[in-house]
Amino acid sequence: MTQNFKVNVKLLTRTALLLALTIIVQFLRMPQLITGSIVNAMLIISTGIVGILSGISIGLLTPIIAVIVGIMGFPALIPFIMIGNILYVIFYSFLKQKVIGIIIGSIIKFLWLAVSVKYILRWFGVKVPTKIIQMFTLPQLATALIGGIIGIVIVKVLDNYLKKART
Repeated sequence: MTQNFKVNVKLLTRTALLLALTIIVQFLRMPQLITGSIVNAMLIISTGIVGILSGISIGLLTPIIAVIVGIMGFPALIPFIMIGNILYVIFYSFLKQKVIGIIIGSIIKFLWLAVSVKYILRWFGVKVPTKIIQMFTLPQLATALIGGIIGIVIVKVLDNYLKKART
């Protein structure tokens, strides 16, 4: 029981630390390409180092934080971004070839968000401003791919470091 508690505390602490770093990035309010890429990298890092629940947890919280911070002024998109983040994390996590996981996850996330802003929200009678449509189409593919590449590199470096630290 104590061993299991230690593992859970360690995983929770790492997730909290990665979430804190992600929040700091969002508070800096940099351009979408930079912020989005770093947030996507954090999703991959948290999933790769801590586990899928960590990546999903951060993926669920980042759109809420984006609205609170003011970098995303369209709250109707929160659940759609959450789902996009979860899809991204799942494809990365479950595909053995991580680069393929990033590519497929990025494409799926991009398609989901593009369909969401262009069609799904309209089906619910929500008028989506052109600027939001522009932000949630091709730039999402770019930030997911860039963030994924950065994330994979950092996971590899941290993995090697953590393996050495355990020995």
